[in-house]
Amino acid sequence: MDKRRQSAVKVLKEIKDGSTIMISGFGEAGVPNTLLSQLKDLHPTNLTIVVNSVTRPHSLPHALIEANMVSKVITTSARGRGKGLSKFEEKLREGEVELECLPQGTFSERIRAGGAGIPAFFTPVGYGTKLGEGKETRNIQGKDCVLEEALTGDFALISANKADRFGNVNFSYTQMNFGPIMATACTTTIVEARLLLEEPLPHSHIQLPSVYVDYLIESEETDHGS
Repeated sequence: MDKRRQSAVKVLKEIKDGSTIMISGFGEAGVPNTLLSQLKDLHPTNLTIVVNSVTRPHSLPHALIEANMVSKVITTSARGRGKGLSKFEEKLREGEVELECLPQGTFSERIRAGGAGIPAFFTPVGYGTKLGEGKETRNIQGKDCVLEEALTGDFALISANKADRFGNVNFSYTQMNFGPIMATACTTTIVEARLLLEEPLPHSHIQLPSVYVDYLIESEETDHGS
């Protein structure tokens, strides 16, 4: 099956109000900017976004928040740079957006668990802090732990280096941050790739197999691997 699509807009129209979206990347690197730019134009609302960071005011994940499309953010880093508040922080203070902030290891493990079908796991990270408040606790092998539930989503928007027409994907640099595990944890995965290939990728180059990929879009980004 050829998973390449000419129109990102047609694919992104499947994202409805209230959807949970996972967005790959780290800071502004490895982010699927072509997909996010066109999603912003479509303007679904009441979205939950799962993204590593919303600290960059000029990033497209932040732009979705500014456009009043997002009702909840699940992230590892929410404080912007500088003394002033970002638009996200202003909305957070006004109660317009809900925030769930997680340690980065817990963030990635909750996503991995979602993709692996593991409903929850115990971790000592966050025990006795505000991050652990309201969560079930248990002492395991002498360590106090909190229960963390798996994270899953409706759509994963993923940046990649190249993909073959069947949906096998190869990543570059920061694209590996969260991209592969987010693809496994979501019902529908849309990959934005710098190169879309007619011939199959060599097995040794495949970092995300086609079984986890639903649609492929060619990226409009010129520098896509950092």
